[in-house]
Amino acid sequence: MTVAAVIERGGRFLLVEEETADGLRLNQPAGHLDPGESLIRAVIRETLEETAHTFEPRALLGCYMGRSLSSRTGTDVTYVRFAFTGDLGSLDAGRQLDTGIVRTVWMSAEELRACTERHRTPLVMACVNDYLAGKRFALDALYTHPSALAAAVPLGAQP
Repeated sequence: MTVAAVIERGGRFLLVEEETADGLRLNQPAGHLDPGESLIRAVIRETLEETAHTFEPRALLGCYMGRSLSSRTGTDVTYVRFAFTGDLGSLDAGRQLDTGIVRTVWMSAEELRACTERHRTPLVMACVNDYLAGKRFALDALYTHPSALAAAVPLGAQP
């Protein structure tokens, strides 16, 4: 399961250029959940780690399912992405970007459509298209049971 932040300013979208097994690729700030973390906390953290900017989610853009097959390694992965949109906050200029992130870049939807071969996943464009179409869902559509935020309890053990 992954999260992604779709952030737009002045008709341009914030992306990261990252090293992958298939070379440099473009993606929204995105990543996996850490243990004990909600989807919203995860997208806030991932955006900070990959862009050095704070992020305040305002809406769920959608839930997406995709499949990725690495042309170099043959790795075949199916994943679910929860994409959020919201407000980009302040930059921590001294913060180092996450391992593998080369740089951040702002691109228009047209520029993104012109380089789909550089996208990490087809979901990059799907999320931008849904953003431009005005799709938004209230954050309270997401429910996180407290057990998801607690320390792991071994199967069969009494909490």
